[in-house]
Amino acid sequence: MTSGGDAAGMNPAIRAAVDHARQLGMNPYVVYDGLEGLIDGKIKEATRELTSDMIYRGGTLLRSSRSKRFFDYEFRKQAYEHLKDRNIDKLVIMGGDGSFRALNDFFNDFEVPFAGIPATIDNDIAGTDYCLGVDTAQNVILDCIDSVRDTARSHHRAFVIETMGRDCGYLAMTTALCSAADICIVPEIPYDLESIYKRLQPVINEEGSCIIAVVAEGTRVAQYLTRWLTERAGMDTRLTVLGHVQRGGSPTARDRLMGTRFATRAVEALNNGDINQIMVYHDGQYGYASLDAVAGQQYSVNPDIINLCRELSC
Repeated sequence: MTSGGDAAGMNPAIRAAVDHARQLGMNPYVVYDGLEGLIDGKIKEATRELTSDMIYRGGTLLRSSRSKRFFDYEFRKQAYEHLKDRNIDKLVIMGGDGSFRALNDFFNDFEVPFAGIPATIDNDIAGTDYCLGVDTAQNVILDCIDSVRDTARSHHRAFVIETMGRDCGYLAMTTALCSAADICIVPEIPYDLESIYKRLQPVINEEGSCIIAVVAEGTRVAQYLTRWLTERAGMDTRLTVLGHVQRGGSPTARDRLMGTRFATRAVEALNNGDINQIMVYHDGQYGYASLDAVAGQQYSVNPDIINLCRELSC
């Protein structure tokens, strides 16, 4: 099942989990609408027709939800009855740490083991260097920045581009670096607007130039920065909030491969008795991490990325 915000790479992971489970002699099912669907019994046997045409599609064909009801014992019991009726005794869930905590509560109540696959474009789950959907989101953002730069140069304008990421600046930093943005404002790096102004004066005064500022939504300064660039730099400045377009799009090769690798390892973990583990990718290696090492822990962006942003003054 998929839970929380959707992310490109979920469909390739669903396909791989179903196919690998079948190869191992299991009888795979899918749950529609996430934890809400589990409560309501939206469970179907996974057919080959279901998975045959999904690897290239964005989002999640199983749909997703955020469930408050699942934190009520009576609704969890209702979900368990639906699983018991179908002889389902293991679960694979894709989502964030909230989804993992929910299934851990479910395990404590009914001893249904699970495996978790990190899937969020925010890339803010502790213990793993990569979450499903990130590469696709980065490429969507870069396409938007490249397009905005064309019109910005045509009118000698500044553009403030707000990315998703909640309180994590990973998306903003990596796309700012890859697009050679002039400004990058994220929660992880202190900034001084006057210093930025002095650094950008040659750009401001150059004909045919433009300024691209990438701002993480968690800083909550996109509108202020837009006004500041207009008033202090004297440039016509526009704000572009990318919003949910960052979650869409056909998954990139990397997200298809990561989804496939995460999913096959999740099924193998459950088959081998390694229960309640979260799939992680760290230092180029795939592995497992305990729920305690992932859920509720503070994620930190790789210091090398932060230092690179500082060194390049973006």
